[in-house]
Amino acid sequence: MSTATLYEKVGGEPAIEKVVDYFYELVLADKTVNQFFKNTDMDKQRIHQTKFISFALGGPNQYSGLSMAKAHQGMNLQPIHFDAIAKHLHDALAHFNVSEDDINQVLNHVSTLKEDILYK
Repeated sequence: MSTATLYEKVGGEPAIEKVVDYFYELVLADKTVNQFFKNTDMDKQRIHQTKFISFALGGPNQYSGLSMAKAHQGMNLQPIHFDAIAKHLHDALAHFNVSEDDINQVLNHVSTLKEDILYK
């Protein structure tokens, strides 16, 4: 009996693309964090984030971006920013009917990256 990865449970890359699109709708509407995306090519960012989340959820490793520390260098992100992003990720996953247990697994994985993201 094989256990499905979170990537498979969520519906693979096509489903993750939809989650990422909705996630960025929430992020860009949030004054707590939207300034960090002011000069960002959002089409490129969505593609990049889809690949990163796909890999983080156990999908194929197509992520070739910077390390978390390098990607967030110079941003001086604080816990309030990290928490806002985590909440938007939760809400985007919930919007597409991902179970709370699976969402918690995703957020637990994301929380392991906190040290590489904050205060850089």
